This record gives sequence, C-alpha cells and structure tokens, in this order.
Amino acid sequence: MNQNNLCVGLVAHVDAGKTTLAEAMLYLSGAVKKLGRVDHRSSFLDTHSLERQRGITIFSKQAALRWANTDITLLDTPGHVDFSAEMERSLPVLDCAVLVISGSDGVQAHTETLWRLLKRHRVPTFLFITKMDLTGAEEAALTEELSTRLDGNCMNFSTRAEDFDEQIAMCSETAMNRFLQGQTPDAALLTELMAERLLFPCFFGSGLHLDGVAELLDALTSISPRMRPEENFGAQIFKITRDAKGSRLSFMRLTGGSLKVRDTLDYTDEHGERHQEKITQLRLYSGDRYQAAESVSGGQIAAVLGLSASFPGQTMGAAEQVSGPVLEPVLTYRLILPPDTDAAALYPRLTQLQEEDPQLHLQWQSRERCIHVSLMGRVQKEVFCELVRERFDLEISLDRGQILYRETIADTVEGIGHFEPLRHYAEVHLLLSPLPPGSGVVYDSCCSEDELDRNWQRLILSCLADRQHLGVLTGSPLTDVRITLAAGKAHLKHTEGGDFREAAYRAVRQGLMQATGILLEPWYDFTLEIPAEQLGRALGDIHAMHGEFKSPEGSGEILRLTGSAPVKELNGYQTELLAYTHGRGRLSLCPGGYRPCREQADVVAAMGYDPESDTENTPDSVFCAHGAGFNVRWARVPEYMHLESCLKPRSSSEASMSVSRRDSAGSGNWSIDDRELEAIMEREFGPIRRPQYMRPQRGIPESSPTAPVQEPQKETVIVDGYNLIYAWPALKELAGDRMDLARERLQDILSSYCGFTRNELVLVFDGYRSPDNPGSHLQAGNIRIAYTKGGETGDAYIERLVDEIGKNYHVRVVTSDNLIRLSALRSGVLRTGSAEFVEEVTGVLKQIEALLQKTNEQEHLTRDKGAVLMP
Repeated sequence: MNQNNLCVGLVAHVDAGKTTLAEAMLYLSGAVKKLGRVDHRSSFLDTHSLERQRGITIFSKQAALRWANTDITLLDTPGHVDFSAEMERSLPVLDCAVLVISGSDGVQAHTETLWRLLKRHRVPTFLFITKMDLTGAEEAALTEELSTRLDGNCMNFSTRAEDFDEQIAMCSETAMNRFLQGQTPDAALLTELMAERLLFPCFFGSGLHLDGVAELLDALTSISPRMRPEENFGAQIFKITRDAKGSRLSFMRLTGGSLKVRDTLDYTDEHGERHQEKITQLRLYSGDRYQAAESVSGGQIAAVLGLSASFPGQTMGAAEQVSGPVLEPVLTYRLILPPDTDAAALYPRLTQLQEEDPQLHLQWQSRERCIHVSLMGRVQKEVFCELVRERFDLEISLDRGQILYRETIADTVEGIGHFEPLRHYAEVHLLLSPLPPGSGVVYDSCCSEDELDRNWQRLILSCLADRQHLGVLTGSPLTDVRITLAAGKAHLKHTEGGDFREAAYRAVRQGLMQATGILLEPWYDFTLEIPAEQLGRALGDIHAMHGEFKSPEGSGEILRLTGSAPVKELNGYQTELLAYTHGRGRLSLCPGGYRPCREQADVVAAMGYDPESDTENTPDSVFCAHGAGFNVRWARVPEYMHLESCLKPRSSSEASMSVSRRDSAGSGNWSIDDRELEAIMEREFGPIRRPQYMRPQRGIPESSPTAPVQEPQKETVIVDGYNLIYAWPALKELAGDRMDLARERLQDILSSYCGFTRNELVLVFDGYRSPDNPGSHLQAGNIRIAYTKGGETGDAYIERLVDEIGKNYHVRVVTSDNLIRLSALRSGVLRTGSAEFVEEVTGVLKQIEALLQKTNEQEHLTRDKGAVLMP
C-alpha cells in the first residue's frame, strides 16, 4: 500500500478564490502547463458547461498532482451555498482540508458554516487567505478575525511572530512540556496537533499571482495527517455521476485493502436489498481525463464502474459509518412540464439526478399526478432545469415554490399499531417523546427480549429507520423526536416481517394523532453588508421579518450586520436590497436550522392536510374477528389492543385499593403479602439470618421487655448494582481503577443504610459476560447479594424478580435503566432513579454521622462528670 497518498479538499465561500488556488497548485506542481482562469473559462477543474457559464463550481472534481514525493489528490468542492450538500459529502474522505478565505471579504456567514461542518467531521484544516494583493486586505486584522470568529489556535505560518514557539506550546499539554524542556516544535508535533484539531496553520498570499502557494504545498506534504490504510478492504463512496456515454460511476476512497477489476463486491443498497456485482472498470480521474487502472489500494480515490445500486455516503467493507449531511434543502418546487409529457413516465428517469444528489428529494405526488423536487435556492433551481434539458432534452420550469416545513411534538405519548388481517398478526407499542432542536429522529428500544424476540425488535427498528415519517399537521417530515419500542407481540404461526412493518408505521401515526404537534419553519443565518445611511431601513426590514440580529460592525461607509430570520421572509430580499442600496448592498445566506412557526394555525389551515385521509400513512389499525379483519379508527385502538398500555395511569379503583392497603398496613393486615415476599427471598437466598443487632426505637430503652409503639412497615429495595456505581461519582471514579473495590465500598455503604433504615435490600450484579459463571446468591451482613449466572443480565434477573413479586407497594426498584423501570411500572412496584437514591443514601449517612457525633459528645460529657465526682 502506498503510504504517500494524500487527499486534500478545497472548501470556501462562493467567489473566495478557491478554484483559482487549485489552478495555482496544479500549475506549480507541473500537473498543468498553462495557468487557467475562472473568468477566462479556462480552469482545469470547472469542466462542465454550466460551471464555465456561471463562473462557479457546481460539481466536486478531483485532480492529481505530485509535490515533494507525495501523490496528492485534490478535491475542488462547490462554494455556493446552494450546492453545499455536494461539498459536505466529500468531507469524510479527506485527510485534510484547505479553507480558502478572501482577504478582501474576511470571514463570511457561510465560512462559519463550513467551519462547523469541518469540526463535525473532524477534518484537520489549513487556512489559505487569498487575494491579499487587493486593497483593504490587511494580514494583522485578518489574523485577529480568524482567531476571534473561528478558533484561537488559527496561527499565522506565513509571517511567524517572535513568540511563535510559545503560541504552539499553548495548543496542548504535550506541546507545553516540550517547550519547557527547550525543544523546538518539529513536524511530528505539528502533525499530531493538527490531527487532534488543536492547530490550524494559516497562510496568506494570492492564488492568481502564485504568492504563498508553494509554502502551502510544502506544509501539506510535511505536516498534514494522513490516513493509515487497514489490511482489510474498506471504502467510502462520496459521489455518483455518469460519464458522457451514460456509464454509472461510483467515486470512492479506499480505507484499506485493495480493489481489482473483475472483483465482486457484496453490498446492501439504501433499501436494505443485497447486491453482488462485478467491477468492470477502475478509473483514476484528473479533471475530465482519466487513466484506467487494474487495481487500486488503500488511500486512493477511484471511479468504479459496475455498481448499479451504490449511493453517496455509503460505506463498504471495514470502513467506518459516516454521518449524513447537515445541510438540507428548505424549499420544494413543483415541476411544470410540457403539455405532451407524461409525468409518471418521466419520474423514473429523473431519479438518475437524485442518485447523484440525494438532497434533491424527488417525490411523485400520486393524488396530484405531479413531481416535486427539493432545492436549496435560486441558483440550484436554475441549474436543475438546465441539467434536465441537457440530460433528457426536455424544457421544464418550476413553480414559485413552497417552504419545506418540519414537525415535532411537545409531549410524550404512546402510539399503538395493530395489524391483524386473516392469518397475519402483529402489535407494536411505541413511546414518542420530544428531543432538543437539531436532534433529528432517534430510534431506541426498552422492550424486554422475554416479551418480544430480539430479531423482531431489530426488524421493527430497521423498518422505522428506513421510512421518512410525516407529521399530522401538514404532512411535513417529522424531526426532533425519540421513538422507543416499548412493547410488541407476535403470533407463533401467523406473524411475518411485513406485519410488524405495518403495525410499527401505524403506531407512529396513532401516537402523533394524540400528541401536541409543533410546526417548525426553516431559518437563514444572514450576513448583510450595507451602506451606513441605509442601516435604519435594513433594521426595520429585519424587525418586520420577526428576525434577530447582532450589533452592526464597522465604522466606515459599509456596515456589517449578522443575524437570523425565517426563510419565508428572506426569500427574494436580495432583489429588494439591491434596489434600495443602488447595487451597493450584499446579502449572504446559509441554513440556520428550524424553529417553531409563528403562524402555525394559518399555515396548517392553508395547507389543508387531513391525516385521516392519507391512506399511505394511516393512523388506524386492523383487528380480526369472526374470521375477517376489520378497521378500527385510531382513537378507539386502545379499546381493542391486546397488550397493556405502557403509559397507562392507575385507575381510581387501583388507587383506592393502594390507599386502603397502605392504611391497613399499620394494623398488620399485610401479613399474607409479606409472607409471600419473604418466601420469594428465602427461595432466592436461603434461610434469612436476622441481624443480631438492630437500631433501637427512639424513646424505647434497649433493655425494655416490651415495645409499646408498633414498628413501622419494612421496605424491600432491589438495587441494580453497576447502575448505581456509575451514578455515584466517587464510586464511578473508584471503578475506573478497581471495580472490585467499588463493589465492596457499595456493599459497606448499603449495609449501613439498611442498618439505620431497617429496610431489606437485594443488591444485583451482572454476570452476563462470564459464560461459565454459575451465578451465586449470598447474604452479606444485613443485605442480600445476587451475582447473575453467565448469559443472564442483571436487567433480566431484576425483571424476573419484580414480575414474580407483582403489585406490592413495599417493594422498590432502584435503577436508571429504562427497561427495568418500565418492567417495574407494569408490575406495579415502586421505582427510584439511581441519582435520586444516591441522594437518599447520602442523607441517611449524614444522619448516622450526626447520631454518632452526638453519642460521642454524650460519652465525653459522662466521662467528664465521672472525673469530677471521683474522690
């Protein structure tokens, strides 16, 4: 494997000079003989006609160059915000990135978005500040701006200050130790700091005039971190496209192993279907030219032919999974087609474009018989129409577009889905709960495998994750919600995988119908550069948009205003801005996330979505009676469901029964339940050895033959041992060094707790990972300890014990494990979180300490009196 491969990505705000820098790097390295220019439409990497017409990068391109015995693959990514998703898909395959910033413009709003994306994907980053030959570009001021707005460890490598070594030392403890030992920072240390994103070298120059470019190339080859290829095959796909002949190309970077022509790849597509396909060709591209290769190895980027179902963001073999893109479209448009065009026949052909850019989100609206597409903004809208004309020889246009809303919920609900046509069966209970903004949809399970087999649970979670769930207010995609599988039921003969899929989808919708829905609208983060005399007008406009902004920056003729506002309000504002500033104003926008919609009621009414009429996303369930299935509306599903509700509150009769039992406990009427509970404990732990000493009742002499005051009712506490250790900071720290000492310390603490409170306690430790462990039950002083046997989790043991005890309000389970707490809830026993129990035990220990201190004081006082009375 070639260890001298380096993959470098160029990222920038639009018109920052990124492609010009790429041309300079290629020219200096000898990869091209003539220096191309964007304005002359002669750049090596902007090869598409649309790119040359508009003077911007639309598609990521790669070029090969060699510098200082290093083979560099240069990825030039789009800078315009409308094509940010194309750029973001390239980040996971990079060894490092060069963030290009215009010296005349400084840090823009989109620059900060790019910085956050580089941080999210943990890409080591260089900065190149270009256009330093232009008026107004000052190195010192720009260095300060980079340090303030991006990161304090952005350091000037072009003009090294006298305290340069000291600045490097401030980056990490290792660097400081070397500095104190008198060592000068070497390349290995700088590489280490960059790999940990603790150092960001900055170079100043001009791509057009080749200033500072050689120094940047030297730094890339000397201190840039590099991928260490693994032995086993692995690959990350970041781009799908087609060549001039229509051949499908999958661009991937190998993370390990090798790939040869005629090798067979076994992989799974986006829909979970398995494919085994043979590689027919490998291409190494540089610009629009390529060389055919017989094989490629770890670290290289190649275009692979022969894969029909691969997709951007896919990982193969041993490669690590990568997170999906953060930047998503905020506008959706309806395609306006020529009169004689069949929309249904065109839609499958257009999906070729969606393969290349998954963020297009092409949708076929069956009721309206039309096609919708999601786009980032005006420029992408124009480019999409031109691509359709070029690729399919079809003139289309788009309507004015609509805002892409999202929906979330405000409260936790239980969704129930039942699917039981004749000879089919599945029931699913889901808990839907809100998450913080930006969380997306998260899937989880707290369902016991004793109740529903693990394979069924995995199938349900997989089906849920494969579908985009829609809200019930406007039919917009759901976000910021946790969906937890709480319970499920299968039939031994009649359940199939599709049954659980249907039940799960219906459970989501049934839960959403009950929840309080929140409509979310997209916002833009904006940077507004405006003449000082027009500031009042701009501030008034932002107020009218219900936006927010920071204090204006700058003191000259042009002021800089940053803030956020709804997409709906800012859409089209660029034209208005140019009009009232006579072309002097400039507006930069980038996605700013989603926030609650101020006009929710009006938007919901205007969209007129009826969730009960959406047959593809029905909230109703299907039950079976008299040999036939029948539909049950969502509101009545709880009346027919076969499993108990996971959020079912206690009925009034249960509550009154509980009160009467607690009231009668003082007169001994609980003797039967207590005997049953004691029998269970004796079976698990053997004969109970009563402690020889118990805390005396207050006001009763220890030697008193009778107890005039009746003893309080005892409580049995079942504790999840490891869960409590990790909830107790001191024990957690001790467990990091010696888990056995942490267990012993916990036993001592709980023994003191039981001695004072007179509670009986079962401490459960998990022996699941020890396959030959037979398990053990013992009594240590006044507490019982259970080590579960190999193959049995502590969770399962506690669940079994709780289920056997049943409804007994003198039994309490201590854990933060949702699975056990849910089981305890169903069984009717009391539940206490581990953190809450830590506070309770700490309070008891303080009482013991106070009691001992008071006892010692009394003993000292008695001895002092005795000393005075002695003759």
